[in-house]
Amino acid sequence: MEEKRSEQELVRIAKLEKYKELGIDPFGQRYDAKCKSAEIKETYKDYTHEELEEKKFEVSVAGRIMFIRKMGKASFFALQDREGKIQVYIRKDVVGDAQYDLFKMADIGDIVGVKGTVMRTQTGEITIKCTEYTHLTKALRPLPEKFHGLTDLEERYRRRYLDLIMNEDAKRVAIQRPKIIRAMQEYFDNEGFIEVETPVLQNIQGGATARPFITHHNALDANFYLRIATELHLKRLIVGGLERVYEIGRIFRNEGMDRTHNPEFTTVELYQAFGDLSSMMDLCEGVIRHAAKKVIGKEVFKNPFNAEGEQIDISKPFRKVTMCELIKEKTGVDFKANNYTLEEAIAIAKEHKVPVEPHFTVGHIINAFFEEYCEATLVQPTFLCGHPIEISPLTKKDPEDPRFVQRFELFIAGKEFANAYTELNDPIDQKERFIEQLAEKEKGNDEANEMDQDFVEALEYGMAPTGGIGIGVDRLVIFLTESESIRDVILFPQMKTR
Repeated sequence: MEEKRSEQELVRIAKLEKYKELGIDPFGQRYDAKCKSAEIKETYKDYTHEELEEKKFEVSVAGRIMFIRKMGKASFFALQDREGKIQVYIRKDVVGDAQYDLFKMADIGDIVGVKGTVMRTQTGEITIKCTEYTHLTKALRPLPEKFHGLTDLEERYRRRYLDLIMNEDAKRVAIQRPKIIRAMQEYFDNEGFIEVETPVLQNIQGGATARPFITHHNALDANFYLRIATELHLKRLIVGGLERVYEIGRIFRNEGMDRTHNPEFTTVELYQAFGDLSSMMDLCEGVIRHAAKKVIGKEVFKNPFNAEGEQIDISKPFRKVTMCELIKEKTGVDFKANNYTLEEAIAIAKEHKVPVEPHFTVGHIINAFFEEYCEATLVQPTFLCGHPIEISPLTKKDPEDPRFVQRFELFIAGKEFANAYTELNDPIDQKERFIEQLAEKEKGNDEANEMDQDFVEALEYGMAPTGGIGIGVDRLVIFLTESESIRDVILFPQMKTR
């Protein structure tokens, strides 16, 4: 089917033959730009008009035309590169008739190269006085109109390339995200950790409680899962003696999508032999502060999920509180002091309008109480501890109360940012937990872990006492860049099919 073109598009397409008649490839060639827009502005910001006229500093840039003001024999246009925009002044008597006529064929959105000298206009704006103009790429479609164009959020995410062209904030986040990840790597490397890679395709669903994506391996004629966690392979490396390992990588969970969830997302998982929960607390606070200072340069941030709410301060030690303490504080129900039977817990849940699913035990009900009454209240950074054993199948029991485990989740702005354990390294206990998970799966919990016999065997060779943590990289980037949604920090988020 032939695509219907707008009048503007037809005019632009018609120019292609004109470029070819001039011996110019409308879609360009290599161009060696020596400078970036921000670099030029910063380097020459303190020079006066007279000093710039005298010294004639030469520069060359390449980028997209974002604005044109044609004025007969002289014109201004704005050129945008990765670092921002810079104004260009072009005169016919400087570049010559041929190049000026070529410039007059330009449309907003075209990509061009400019060589020239740095000048300052009468309004004080640092500008390039063009001495050589090069056409590089013809844009066949017009850009969205600046003030009324790409405002639809769905279109911004679907056509990220246009979002990056038109939205400086989108470009800022895209540039800051890898810097935050590099800062995290730097912090962990300096702490003696080794970065590793583990399989994305796995034949066992394990390492987390989540619904997986399933794919088929033709050569092996077997179904595989896209990994829902990196945990079990990283722990095998601890057994192997690597002692301190981490992986930053994509995780895939076949679940819902909202402001903080995307089916594929990025985490860092880290394991430290001879560490424990307190070791992970120190690392968690340390890496977040390091990334914040190094990349953003501050430690107080707005709440990404409530811009009008209280600001969040990461400079102070993070609060530590247990799940049962919070539930008692918010509802008066004391699950810690009272060893309720399942029937009693179900009755209390109904009284407080907390939904109960068929596979729930008392531990699941405690977690449901927390989610219903407490989770959203944890605005300032908080280490939530004291999780029930039923929702933590890979974690060491609390030696003082085996109903609970040695685990914390970091909450900021009412959302989970990290999950850490004193890792379970008892193979007998681990096997029993897997068996319990299989029983949950039979009762309808399709997020429960499967039996990983090879992992149990690895533990039987001996795994050192270990601390482990997983940090949601996307959520951390949302927070540090003061964005509003996971779709703002993933360049190509999953979208519904049109």
